[in-house]
Amino acid sequence: MKTPSQALPRVLVVDDESRSLDAIRRTLEEDFEVLTALSADEARSLMQQHEVAVIVCDQRMPGLSGVKFLKEVRELWPDTVRIILSGYTDSQDIIAGINEAGIYQFMAKPWLPEHLLASVTNAVDARRMQIQTQRLSLELRTSAPVLRQHSKASQISAQAAFGFDSMVRAPDSPLNDVCDMAARVARFDLSVLVTGESGTGKELLARAIHYASPRSERAFVMENCAAMSDTLLASELFGHKRGAFTGAFEDHVGLFQRADGGTIFLDEIGDTSAAFQVKLLRVLQEGEIRPVGASRAVLVNVRVLAATHRDLEADVRAGRFREDLYYRVAGITLSVPPLRERSADILPIADRLLASAARELGCPHVRFSSDVAANLLAHTWPGNIRELKNEIYRAVALSDGQRVSASAFSRRVLFGPAGAATALQGHVMTQTGNLQERLDAIEAVILRESLLRHRWNKTHTARELGLSRVGLRQKMARLGLDGETND
Repeated sequence: MKTPSQALPRVLVVDDESRSLDAIRRTLEEDFEVLTALSADEARSLMQQHEVAVIVCDQRMPGLSGVKFLKEVRELWPDTVRIILSGYTDSQDIIAGINEAGIYQFMAKPWLPEHLLASVTNAVDARRMQIQTQRLSLELRTSAPVLRQHSKASQISAQAAFGFDSMVRAPDSPLNDVCDMAARVARFDLSVLVTGESGTGKELLARAIHYASPRSERAFVMENCAAMSDTLLASELFGHKRGAFTGAFEDHVGLFQRADGGTIFLDEIGDTSAAFQVKLLRVLQEGEIRPVGASRAVLVNVRVLAATHRDLEADVRAGRFREDLYYRVAGITLSVPPLRERSADILPIADRLLASAARELGCPHVRFSSDVAANLLAHTWPGNIRELKNEIYRAVALSDGQRVSASAFSRRVLFGPAGAATALQGHVMTQTGNLQERLDAIEAVILRESLLRHRWNKTHTARELGLSRVGLRQKMARLGLDGETND
């Protein structure tokens, strides 16, 4: 079993303001091993000693700016994913740095904790995929003659890895209807808008649509439109010409051109500005893009999939989102339900995530203890699948043996006020039978919650509930809890 410091991805935060540094550290430290540095020199020293998955760097620092330092990081540690923070969204240095320093994402200040956590999580996933892609590329180069004979098999493998069947769900999951409808529209070249809360799996659904479509053999590219200035977003999506702005030293091919013949996924499209919505509408209407600084438009053949956590219809009525653009991107609308409305999916997804965590963290034989299921089902999961994934990876990293017990999860899952209340509400609303049977069901929830909180210590549980130890054992036997342990 690896220690937590070995298992958790390592993030380096660089900021010359100690208060900002502490705020970022507190936001990330539960899910990542966080190193901090007050200067580029200090950060450079740390990177020479530790392997860093993601670096989050402030732009305005004494001496070396964030972009210049990240350019150096790109040259010396190319596998480290680079995120820049700045309160100056139109800085030409940052625009140039997207290519020059290979910046993965720009985040504007003031940042929101959930956005920062999601960005770093996505960056870690992107790095993992990049390393896997590099490894696969090497294997392709060394095995090209053989693999060319199996190109069709590779395509089938990709469809299996990213298709609708890869979206874990229960036989009676509310997600089944969404996937069935998505599968029907996938083969038609229609735009699709996927709505739902953050972390529900909108990107997974978009990938499944692409791999079930006639465009599956071509590229699938994506961009998160949130927390990015119009200039930066235009450069990323449409590209730019050399000399278009300060620091544009070479032509940059945008994502629309890279996706020509394939699919582009625009995540959080509802967060784009009114000015940028006009540019995007023109692309969707005319089927052509104009790189920044170019004199000619470029024709592209791209299917557009979009996603948002916002209510775009309400935004249209309020004048925050263009009505004509809405009808362009929402040819078909699919709504992904949150995890709290898919309680049957929680345990199957948790099992899949546990297998992934065990494989990636080097714990091949780890499994859940019997006390975990009740906690997972009781929690409301406001962060949806992303929160569930973070919790399971954390629990695996903090477990001492081959069993992951409920106590390895964070306090918000183990002791969150929503846990017992949600379970009680569910029993009150769904239980059938006479009054005594319903009261027994509610009593079982209270008893199990107290046992979990005290890690199945019967003496402490009995004391809290005002029972004798014998009385507690009798109730556990009557309510069918005597077979549950924290094994």
